[in-house]
Amino acid sequence: MTAAVRQPGLLSASLAFEDPSAFRVKSLAELLRALGVFHLCSFPLLVNNCGKLMAGARTLLGRRGFSFLLRPTVYAQFVAGENEREISQSMGKMSLLGLRPMLAVPIEEDLGESTGETRYDDNMEAMLECVRMSHSNAWSKDPMMQLKITALLSPELCVKLTTLIARQPYDLSLLVRAMDGERLTFPGLEEEDAEHFMCGLQRLNKIAEASVNKVRVLVDAEYTYMNPALTLVTMALMKKFNKDGAWIWNTYQCYLKESRSLLSEALHLSQTEGFCLGVKLVRGAYMDKERKLAEKEGRLDPIHPSWEETNKRFEAHLNVDLHNYKLLTHFHVMEDLGIDKDGGSVCFGQLLGMCDHVSLTLAKEGYPVYKSVPYGSVDDTLPYLVRRAQENRTVLQGIRKERDLLRQELRHRMRLRLRGGG
Repeated sequence: MTAAVRQPGLLSASLAFEDPSAFRVKSLAELLRALGVFHLCSFPLLVNNCGKLMAGARTLLGRRGFSFLLRPTVYAQFVAGENEREISQSMGKMSLLGLRPMLAVPIEEDLGESTGETRYDDNMEAMLECVRMSHSNAWSKDPMMQLKITALLSPELCVKLTTLIARQPYDLSLLVRAMDGERLTFPGLEEEDAEHFMCGLQRLNKIAEASVNKVRVLVDAEYTYMNPALTLVTMALMKKFNKDGAWIWNTYQCYLKESRSLLSEALHLSQTEGFCLGVKLVRGAYMDKERKLAEKEGRLDPIHPSWEETNKRFEAHLNVDLHNYKLLTHFHVMEDLGIDKDGGSVCFGQLLGMCDHVSLTLAKEGYPVYKSVPYGSVDDTLPYLVRRAQENRTVLQGIRKERDLLRQELRHRMRLRLRGGG
């Protein structure tokens, strides 16, 4: 699930993503806001220090003043709203444009941020509410939502599990039995960790039970030092809940050198265990931290050497034979193989507030397009926005194409006004 990669000569003119008229559906205020935010995001100094700058602004302005400053700008560009009424307004507008929401509760943890079982239970309730909103509102058919396992299971345990399963892989059936409430011991885990693991698996089980046959749950990948554990848990969820359809999906980061082997292993495991494999294919977002950590630990860089090489790997993965379909890169191939544009086997996704020229063009052509939609208060979403900015600085500094198209559309409207045409 991802934005398409343009290949000249293979895409029709309508799918070249070069037409500024894709932005005709945006108001003048929305055009100006997007241009302003993207311009700020083009300055490395601002992006690299945005966390400190925002913390300082919050201290100077106070909570209310800071919210007043951020809400109409960065927040409005990348967040759907704070409550269900605001979210519904944003989603209703998206639906009119042919876009589908993929709600995302902006909760995650990294090492040293663990807060205890009560907090994880609260996070579970927030995600169950996300399932309810995704399903009960008529925003789109085939609703999706995103899930961070580290919002329900401590990063420290995920790191321990990653080390353990590298030596002795866990059987997926063991995790499924734990999800069903059976009291088990896990090889290599002490009693306290095993108890937390049981609690985390049962939290995930409750979310999956609430969402199956209603909302597809896309589990995010995170850092390489915990991803094997996250994949293990996600595959166990697939084994239990993906018997008759892909309701749980796992994420594969194409900027990792090992991404091809990870995807191949997943395909093999799904065939062996007899479940449907749901795949969310992304380029990746943790590049800088991964490289710094590898350098600090004296390991080889796990990331492809350049953004261009990552794009090549991304395109190569799109041509992997998934369920006998060559996916996404060549739109006409979908038609040649009889893959319905809106049949559910293939879909596309981008972040809310970014790549709208791609999203709107694809949606206009009838392809299923989802936007990753975080929601919550300014305070709740601020860590999410800071982290996304810092982890995607390469992307943010490379959005020149979208910025240029926005400028072209703005100039077009100004010319019309000068001519008295609107």
